[in-house]
Amino acid sequence: MSGLTIGQLAVSAGVNVETIRFYERKGLLKQPEREGGRIRRYSPEARRRLTFIRGARDLGFTLQEVGELLSLRQDPKATRSDVRTRTMAKLEDVDRRIEFLEDVRSSLKTLLKQCDGSGPASNCPILDSLESQ
Repeated sequence: MSGLTIGQLAVSAGVNVETIRFYERKGLLKQPEREGGRIRRYSPEARRRLTFIRGARDLGFTLQEVGELLSLRQDPKATRSDVRTRTMAKLEDVDRRIEFLEDVRSSLKTLLKQCDGSGPASNCPILDSLESQ
């Protein structure tokens, strides 16, 4: 019997079995048929697709965006420009999130400067500041 079991696929792609099942439920990965009522066997293409999904997720692409990228790969009319546009949009999203997190970081540093850590929490400047926002 050729192909990988779900456990073997998980190990080879660096994910857990539940992740594979989740991607199957979301329609990102096709669940193979059981051969003669036996164990499902995944093809090398399933491993490539799973690796693609994992790589895209590691870069911050949402499940919907991953699905769009997978569709582009299979669409004969899709161009590299289509892929580039989606990747640029993701980069812009990441830049916005970084900017937001830098603002949060700055605010937290400001709050920490207001509190020396001594005294009762009931009149802590950090808690007072959070209450007044």
